[in-house]
Amino acid sequence: MSQKDYFYGKRVLVTGAGGFVGTHLVRRLVELGAVVRGTLHIKPPQRIEQAVEYVTCDLTNPKDCAAVTQKMDFVFMGAALSSGAGVMAVTPLVHLTPNVVMNAHMLAAAYENAVKKFCFISSNTVYPLTDFPVKEEDANYDFFEKYFVVGWMKRFTEIMCQMYAEKIESPMEVVVIRPGNLYGPFDKYSWKESKVVAALIRRAVERQNPFAVWGDGLDIKDFLYVEDFVQGLLLSFERVQGFSTLNIASGQPVTIRDVLGEVLAAADYKDARIEYNLSKPTMIPIRKIDISRVRDISGWEPQTPITEGIKRTVEWYRTTYASQTPEDA
Repeated sequence: MSQKDYFYGKRVLVTGAGGFVGTHLVRRLVELGAVVRGTLHIKPPQRIEQAVEYVTCDLTNPKDCAAVTQKMDFVFMGAALSSGAGVMAVTPLVHLTPNVVMNAHMLAAAYENAVKKFCFISSNTVYPLTDFPVKEEDANYDFFEKYFVVGWMKRFTEIMCQMYAEKIESPMEVVVIRPGNLYGPFDKYSWKESKVVAALIRRAVERQNPFAVWGDGLDIKDFLYVEDFVQGLLLSFERVQGFSTLNIASGQPVTIRDVLGEVLAAADYKDARIEYNLSKPTMIPIRKIDISRVRDISGWEPQTPITEGIKRTVEWYRTTYASQTPEDA
């Protein structure tokens, strides 16, 4: 069965359809012939897909969760309250209650409405600090201190997913996905919300001088282009039966300085005066991710080298924000 055969005609709910991953996921599902419903909260869609039924709702309200999951075959739980390192360092609890509540209500509603398969998009914050590539079984509740709250929130939801898939008489199939650090078009680019790649791209395109970099630039991360992620997500969703947890990342660790070099080259900003600000909050110093399980299960491989992914994203940013700022948009 081809991927199009698997999703064609299926009724698919994407929560957070106006967000970064949701925007790309909705588009790909439409291309595959799925009948897509997408939830929105406060903001409108970043890109409107005419074939999609958009529903504005509050997923912390169980009645809204019950309504949007009715008659759905599949659910992709992409809605989440998220932010950059600055917000997480100062107000980590902002991620706790709303996310736990909406995740619990959505799992309950999907189960009650006989959804066939549920996907929860988790996070690599569930892993401890390591200097080796983490495998799925390495999650051990020893969270990086700055990620203690969000790590527990994600991990607790993963355990709830396992309950629905393995610990009840009539289980629901559930796939838990732990992404690498995603980047690409339609990410958050406001100064308040942007994460590292988005922030570096904005500074480069706007020719910030001096060019500020939070930390020393030596942190090691795993960055994955968002379209590659969506392809891996859908392949994994199709192939997994029962319950499984999968890393979807590039498998190629790089430093922030490596990414900075790619961003400056793509933006043609050759004379940038870099200033590393050690007083600014940074997060996990080393995050390497093992992707052997997703390769074995789905045959997926990342297709977009970081040089190409950064180039595409810079071009998109220039076009999208040629006459307005992310805050204005």
